[in-house]
Amino acid sequence: MRILKIGRNDAGQRLDKFLTKAVKGLPLSMLYKSIRTKKIKVNRERTQPNYLLAEGDEVQLFLRDEFFDLPGKDTAALLRIAPKIDVLYEDENILLLNKRPGVLVHEDTAGGENTLIMHVKAYLAQKGEYDPMAEQSFAPSLCNRIDRNTGGIVIAAKNAETLRLMNEKIRQDELRKRYLCAVHGRMPRRQDTLTGYLKKDSAANQVEISDQPRQGWKEIITRYRVICEEGEISLLEVELITGRTHQIRAHLAHIGHPLVGDGKYGINRQDRVRGYKYQALYAYRLSFSFRNPGGILEYLNGKSFSIPSEQIWFLKDFQQIPPGEEFLNG
Repeated sequence: MRILKIGRNDAGQRLDKFLTKAVKGLPLSMLYKSIRTKKIKVNRERTQPNYLLAEGDEVQLFLRDEFFDLPGKDTAALLRIAPKIDVLYEDENILLLNKRPGVLVHEDTAGGENTLIMHVKAYLAQKGEYDPMAEQSFAPSLCNRIDRNTGGIVIAAKNAETLRLMNEKIRQDELRKRYLCAVHGRMPRRQDTLTGYLKKDSAANQVEISDQPRQGWKEIITRYRVICEEGEISLLEVELITGRTHQIRAHLAHIGHPLVGDGKYGINRQDRVRGYKYQALYAYRLSFSFRNPGGILEYLNGKSFSIPSEQIWFLKDFQQIPPGEEFLNG
């Protein structure tokens, strides 16, 4: 018999969800059968798959050792990596990171350790804030994603309660994000709210935009304002009213103003000659605006965080940014 004691980062989960992470060698069918036949109990009592675990609970597993004999977690890798992360803000619950263009947030099919999440885990492990051998079902996690070739603020959760709360706030649209981007041409209006309809081609990892509604296409709303212009390049601040895949890049390209350096929705041969290795897009500002107060993240309500202008690589090409612009103030 094995006993798993529920800690802070395990609590609040359904029993079956916890076990899929804590006992990875146990087939799903056997997991549910073992609960039915009382080979898995909680606090020595019969239980149900949907039982919500509480801190201090004990899960008894009357199972063969082979289900537990998977290789241990690789703590050596987390101690070997020299963490390369740019911390914008940190407290006991979250990290706000300035993800640079070109950095992959999660491991892709090619594998490897050089991802933002691996560097976050290494950073916290080496600080003594994360011990993978002591955790049964939790690892530090990213709450939002940014495309590899886009820069901007990424949120990392240090504990399970923060991860659940932050994901809930994101689903309820209680975080406000703003972007800076450089586009070709001069915009027809100094500020505008664009509407359209988007269809995603997952196989090609590309989207298509229509001005008219079509069956199966999702509505998109993109708000922008012009900050300044340099020749035939415009610097915009953009806010997404809806958040769809590649929305900013595709929507602005659709109206004839593709992002500088964007090879997917624009023609960037000349942009590369000018030094634009990535699309000129940065998720530079994050604001917390909670409609439902409470919880361990309440102290973030009403706060905003911005990436300083000198850390946004394409702003060097704009010499006429008006004084007092929000992103210059950090």
